Amino acid sequence: MTDDSTRPNQGEPPQPSPREGLRAVWRLAGHERWAFAGAMVALVGSAALLYAAPLVPKSVFDLVLDPAAEPSAISRAIVGWMGGTERVREALWIPALAMIALAVLSGVAIHLKTRFATGAAERVARRTRDRMYDHVQRLPCSTLDGIPSGDLVQRCTSDIETLRMFLANQATEIGRSVLMLLVPLPIMLSLDWRMALASIVCIPAMLWFTAVYFRRMGPNFGIKEAAEAKMTANVQENLTGIRTVRAFGRADFENERFAASSAAFRDADRTLFRHYANFWSASDLLCFLQMVIVVSLGAVFVSRGSMSAGSYFYFLTVVGMFIWPVRMLGRMVVESGKALAAVVRLDEILAKPEERDLDPAAADALALATEGDGLAIRFDGVSFAHGAGPKVLDGVSFEVEPGETLGVVGPSGAGKTTVVQLLLRFHEPTAGAIQVDGMPLARIPRAAIRTATGTVLQQPFLYSKKLRENIVAGLAAGAAHDAGIEQATQTACIHESIVGFPEGYDTVVGEKGLTLSGGQRQRVAIARALVRAPRLLILDDALSAVDMHTETSILEGLRSRVAGQTRIIVSHRLSAVMDADRIIVLEDGRITQRGTHAELVAQRGLYATLWRIQTESDPEGDAAPMEAAHV
Repeated sequence: MTDDSTRPNQGEPPQPSPREGLRAVWRLAGHERWAFAGAMVALVGSAALLYAAPLVPKSVFDLVLDPAAEPSAISRAIVGWMGGTERVREALWIPALAMIALAVLSGVAIHLKTRFATGAAERVARRTRDRMYDHVQRLPCSTLDGIPSGDLVQRCTSDIETLRMFLANQATEIGRSVLMLLVPLPIMLSLDWRMALASIVCIPAMLWFTAVYFRRMGPNFGIKEAAEAKMTANVQENLTGIRTVRAFGRADFENERFAASSAAFRDADRTLFRHYANFWSASDLLCFLQMVIVVSLGAVFVSRGSMSAGSYFYFLTVVGMFIWPVRMLGRMVVESGKALAAVVRLDEILAKPEERDLDPAAADALALATEGDGLAIRFDGVSFAHGAGPKVLDGVSFEVEPGETLGVVGPSGAGKTTVVQLLLRFHEPTAGAIQVDGMPLARIPRAAIRTATGTVLQQPFLYSKKLRENIVAGLAAGAAHDAGIEQATQTACIHESIVGFPEGYDTVVGEKGLTLSGGQRQRVAIARALVRAPRLLILDDALSAVDMHTETSILEGLRSRVAGQTRIIVSHRLSAVMDADRIIVLEDGRITQRGTHAELVAQRGLYATLWRIQTESDPEGDAAPMEAAHV
């Protein structure tokens, strides 16, 4: 049975702007902004201490080693703090000890900065990861249908790691680079305004160059992230469908498809590295030019006696200290484009609306009644279409009384699975109304209707866990006992198969249950639905992979062991619904026939044609395809 839904086309990858990215980072930082503020305070202290250290030898040069020099007020204050000129001249270990003390204090400040920033980044990453996972679980099916699972995996892992690295390293390094430039400016201006201006003459060009390349490279990071996401989705899709690929001999085709996505990722990366090469070469040239200007101009001033040797030493030291952080500022700003692209990708998913219950106050009405007799179901003129596409259901109306069994048959694409999806509120009808126990379904929280329902979808999913864990997957911890599990598996005709395994109920099945046969997977899924003792049981073509004898045993077990339960059985095989209290036949989204099995067989129409085709086929073999009725 094919899925009735269609997948909307995925949109183009987002192209982040710096403003969008920074806003997204600000939102994701949340309460950790105070920790980052503490890290910045520690950075300020560290920068101040680092630039105070060269003032000590500068003061010693001016007051102790070169008495002819005219000392500045800063030099007098520092030498006075160390005990005066004579004291320092007699004990030169004092300046050395002072420099060591300043370096240690600066190291402590750096430690605090790293601790604050790294800790906050880890907490933000964990909170974002948990939030993303929880948010994805709550996204509407229509939204998830348009996003490849591999792309979502990358956003929840790689993109969040990029965010963490940005907050822990790049953001603080950008702040450090800015502080390393701004903190010494007042000191340099107080010592010699000419040398101060000469020391930063190339900085504006470096900053302008950084801004130009940031704008130029920003979109390329978004393209690279999108190419990586497409490649990841390609890998995930092919690993999941590896048996299909091999069965159809499509390995070469899939290799070529992956090679194309890998080449697109390589080209995006190569474009970025080409920009990097241009940026680094130009920024290195500007850095060396800045050093040449300071060395040359300072030497001229010292030779003319217009600047002391101590001040010259300080300017050489300070320029060497801030010129490379400023160069790194360019690197961090440019590489932050990758982080901003990742953050925008995260924010794009987080901005998508979750499934919302219109009236949460109505939750108790059904939640308190999740035990007891079956549910009453009513469809009244229900229509549904995927977006602007054609109608999948068109004016469908039917009723199911508590404890009754409804059979739903029809050709593939007729809308059978859509009926199930609307009842479980995977989608909302575009017209008409659905009632459950006399209440509008739109007013019943999704968790309530899904808790009261046991569903076996047409493609049952099993976890790579023990069979026991798969069977109790829909229950709260400790809610099931061995007797309840065994009763469910016996009704589903899978108990004997399970105890025949070497590990019994502790047998670990492969990913998606691929170590089991198709029929075994369906029967385990039926047991998982039955162990919940639901008020409504939905079997969406859940008996297609079992033989006729097993099908009969399961249906008899449901009738004899599970009394009072409402059931909806969707099937291609009429033998699965022939004992239903009422049957509806769907064609092109409309109900064309309804009644009991005997009534429908007596009428002229699709059902009678199918019954004739299927009863003329081998009763022990697979039923004829539903589409055969149109031949």
